Amino acid sequence: MPHTRSYNKLISMNDASEKITTRRNFIAGSCCAAVGATGLLSALGSMRLMAAAASPASKLPSLSPLSTSGDYKALVCLFLNGGNDANNLIIPTGLGYKDYSSARSNLAIPESSLIKISPKFSDGRSWGLHPSVSGLNDLFVNGKLAFLANVGTLVYPTTKAQYTSGSIPLPPQLYSHSDQQVQWQHSVPDKPTSTGWGGRVADLVNSLNGSNQISMSISLAGKNTFQIGSNVSEYAISTSGAVSLSGSTSSATSIDGMRFKAQKELISQSQSGLLESAFGSATSNAIVSADLLNGVLAKSPTIATAFPSTSVGNQLKMAARLIAAAPSIGLKRQVFFVQLGGWDTHASQLDTANPTSGTHASLLQQISEGVNAFYNATVELGVANQVTTFTASDFGRTFRSNGDGSDHGWGNHQFILGGAVKGTSIYGVMPTLTMGGPDDTGQGRWIPTTSVDEYAATLASWFGVSASNLPTVLPNIGRFANSNLGFLG
Repeated sequence: MPHTRSYNKLISMNDASEKITTRRNFIAGSCCAAVGATGLLSALGSMRLMAAAASPASKLPSLSPLSTSGDYKALVCLFLNGGNDANNLIIPTGLGYKDYSSARSNLAIPESSLIKISPKFSDGRSWGLHPSVSGLNDLFVNGKLAFLANVGTLVYPTTKAQYTSGSIPLPPQLYSHSDQQVQWQHSVPDKPTSTGWGGRVADLVNSLNGSNQISMSISLAGKNTFQIGSNVSEYAISTSGAVSLSGSTSSATSIDGMRFKAQKELISQSQSGLLESAFGSATSNAIVSADLLNGVLAKSPTIATAFPSTSVGNQLKMAARLIAAAPSIGLKRQVFFVQLGGWDTHASQLDTANPTSGTHASLLQQISEGVNAFYNATVELGVANQVTTFTASDFGRTFRSNGDGSDHGWGNHQFILGGAVKGTSIYGVMPTLTMGGPDDTGQGRWIPTTSVDEYAATLASWFGVSASNLPTVLPNIGRFANSNLGFLG
């Protein structure tokens, strides 16, 4: 059991594991970048092939930015890779600030700089937000954003006494980035699984799409566990659109154009071997899908909402364009994956000369500005009530400063955004922010009071998964008290 005393050993082992994983991901990503990044990894890994249409781009319909309406919904997972320190996102004010500043030491944000909030539901404590998230605060005040307190991976509901005695199973490799990222994204830490909960949701609701020509699961941040389904494959594209074969061009008479034509003809040839046939089929489908999607995007009108030119801003802008394009590719349900790294703030978390700036503040500002623009774009498209964005992250971080930053924790705070969100509220139970208190396993690593399962079940139910099918998406949901946390209407 990964108690605090074995933390340093775990970190050393996990860092080595993550370096190997990173190299594997880089190699896999490099191999697939040249051929359209859709279906190829699935084909090589498990021979699951994604169906794609071969409609020529010249026959694509013109697109209205307001044409996405009616029975349409989208889920957008915004993953904060590395473990966001949400102890510096939602901060106690008033009487609670003393314990906060004492434990956080040089990481404490000055109380005078906090954005004070007034949640509809309160446990009697008062709170403020980091000064870098004014965009999130605007959405919170206007009822479009809610926070979910102290959520994390759990095998069963867990108390401090059970944690200390070792009387209940805990998520394996509790403080490992790679393990906790995967557990957040597949939701079943105690059982082997090859799919993610977003992929299992897509498998269940994909029939609502009818004759969709592109996968309903689109990643703007490469391959991930969250979107892997048994039937629906994740489709990874770039912030510029679908990735085509290297050297491809729209000019059929150019050297690149002729080379591209020859490449497509070569790939489409029948093959006798199973692997060669699967590879050729997946690659051919990838080319067709890329041509189709890029043709749709080329015909789509410009979204007027201004997005920040940042990693998250660019990913969310493409998600907005794909939402606008949904009617043209036969989609009534879409699942997106967006990601921002850099949250592993063991050192230089903030600027000691100016505690409201630094690495963490810059990351929070990028998220705040990006999601604010994205919500405004959904309003422009007329689908604000039909698109829900939610955050996830490896884990929280220690409440106690390590001297220059914070270390790996457990429970963490997340936010949910959209027109269907019952905002201006903090859902769940905020931890007792006391070192050695009832929620602290050591160093201010909070035991989650809400499970990933309960969080995901609420989102899946809103998306159209029936109560009877929730165990298919979330096999452990029956172990927890709430299959609907109430933050969506």
